[in-house]
Amino acid sequence: MASYKQNLPPSALLKQQVALDGDKRSKHEARRDRQLEEDRKAGTAPAMVDVETGRDINPHIPMFISQNPWYVPSDGPTLKHQRPHEERQKEYSKISDWYQKGTTGKKATKFRKGACENCGAMGHKKRDCFDRPRKLGAKETGEDIAEDDFVQPKLKMGFDAKRDRWNGYDPSTHKEVIEDYERLEEARKIVKEQKLKEGEVEEEEEETVEQVGPEEDEDKYAEDADMAGVSVDMDSRTRITVRNLRIREDTAKYLYNLAENSPYYDPKSRSMRENPFAGVAGKELEAARFSGDNFVRYSGEVTAANEAQLFAWQASRKGVYAHSIAEPTKLEALKKEYENEKTQIKDETKKELLDKYGGGEHLERPPEELLLAQTESYVEYNRKGKIIKGKEKAAVSSRFKEDDYPQNHTSVYGSFWRDGQWGYKCCHQFVKNSYCTGEDGIKAEIGSAHGKNTAKEEIFVKKDNAVVKNVEAQNEKEKEEMKAEEEEKEGESSSSSSSSSSSSESSDDSSEDEREKERREREQRRREKRKEKRDRKKKKLGKRKRKHRDSEEEKESDSESGSESEDDLEKEVQKAKKARLDGIKAVKEGDRGRKYNTDYNNKAPTEKELEAYKLTNVHSADPMAAFINKKFEKQ
Repeated sequence: MASYKQNLPPSALLKQQVALDGDKRSKHEARRDRQLEEDRKAGTAPAMVDVETGRDINPHIPMFISQNPWYVPSDGPTLKHQRPHEERQKEYSKISDWYQKGTTGKKATKFRKGACENCGAMGHKKRDCFDRPRKLGAKETGEDIAEDDFVQPKLKMGFDAKRDRWNGYDPSTHKEVIEDYERLEEARKIVKEQKLKEGEVEEEEEETVEQVGPEEDEDKYAEDADMAGVSVDMDSRTRITVRNLRIREDTAKYLYNLAENSPYYDPKSRSMRENPFAGVAGKELEAARFSGDNFVRYSGEVTAANEAQLFAWQASRKGVYAHSIAEPTKLEALKKEYENEKTQIKDETKKELLDKYGGGEHLERPPEELLLAQTESYVEYNRKGKIIKGKEKAAVSSRFKEDDYPQNHTSVYGSFWRDGQWGYKCCHQFVKNSYCTGEDGIKAEIGSAHGKNTAKEEIFVKKDNAVVKNVEAQNEKEKEEMKAEEEEKEGESSSSSSSSSSSSESSDDSSEDEREKERREREQRRREKRKEKRDRKKKKLGKRKRKHRDSEEEKESDSESGSESEDDLEKEVQKAKKARLDGIKAVKEGDRGRKYNTDYNNKAPTEKELEAYKLTNVHSADPMAAFINKKFEKQ
């Protein structure tokens, strides 16, 4: 800090007739002031004294702080301008000042102006009164006037005081907490004495209770309370996640083995890379307890990441670029494709070797438990057949009871119905909680039903064994086709033999007539056989809709004989079509065009009605729908 220089306002300088440029000091005076400042800093010269307070001014304070400004004049060196100005300071309430609770304890004898109209107390209005509302208030009666409230002070609190959660707290109220604790402690001692008298506590515990004083007893319980919430996890993996924080009474890892060639200990990560007891005689127990922290590098997903990195290097070496960090998705897809192809080639090679040398039956052997007919797994059952212990519980698929399938069933009871009885769909059993027999039980029931001739069992066979019936129908159909082909061949051979004999005996004209006649008879027989075949098919299908699977030859052959039947069919289809169009028109006209009687028949539509429906049905998305509907309306 430089020497003190008095700063005056411009008006004072003009009065003193001092130049505004200031005093021009000589070089000698400037050098003297600088030397004095250095001596004050070194402590060889006395420090400047504050003219206001009389205290020494620190010589290390910068000049721009110690020098007073011109608008705060002073007679000498001072730091008054750095102190808080009393005229500018705000006065806040003291820490002891707070709102008073309760009432003053003084009552008035008559009602006063400004008091509460309900209770007559001063300090609040009627709307803020906490007393029970009176039928006639104290203003009307002038009786039973309540005690006056305290006149609360107007507190001025600063920023911190407004946010202080303990502001206004009365420490005397903590006595109640202490008294409650003391009562609980006395009750605990009484209960303990009663247990000692009844013999519930052993003698050793009693002796310890007699020896331990009240202060030591409290200390003991305090220690228990401190350790109650502490739990030490002895798993090494979780210890590593918390940076190997050890218990203080345990030995540090680096003190296990102090040999020169001992495993490396990293003080930054607090990890002992290898087992310090490996190969040390007499330390087998410790070696089993701590195997080192290096195994973490080769566990979990670390191995998979290393394999992916190695695959990326090998792929880039062969011309396929895939970066493990920049393109992880591409690398994973390439690796997956490579593994699939590798597995496929391995399976193909294995199959070729087995086909060439044999021995595949040795690979399909059952597990060792079944071969030796024994196992070490213990399973215990109760009387109802449920597993008590010894087997892991299966994962619960649903919280609903309907998804629980007992007794090896794959469906719930009530999923199958026949002849007024409910049963299981998987085995067709009607007894609830019976053991499921599966498809074998169904086949056995079918076989037993085939040997009987009752009407119900025949229906049962038709319903539940549609597959068997279809197979039998296909076999019968093949046999009939083979029989028809054999008859055709015999007819052709007989016709050829007869034609040859007739041609040798008669003339050429008569032979041609006979050949024509035989050809017509042959065609007639074919038509009859086809007709019989169609009739059989109709009976088998149960008069269902026939699919047009006839070949062109059949159509040509049936054109002559079935022309009349087709005309009849066309007439019936047109008739059904007209009836359908009339019904649609009646619906469009409204309820007036509808008949009063209603038919509730649930019969299937006939073949003609289905054909008429196909001819008249128009899809709403069809672009020609409006044109077709107008065409039908004209008809």
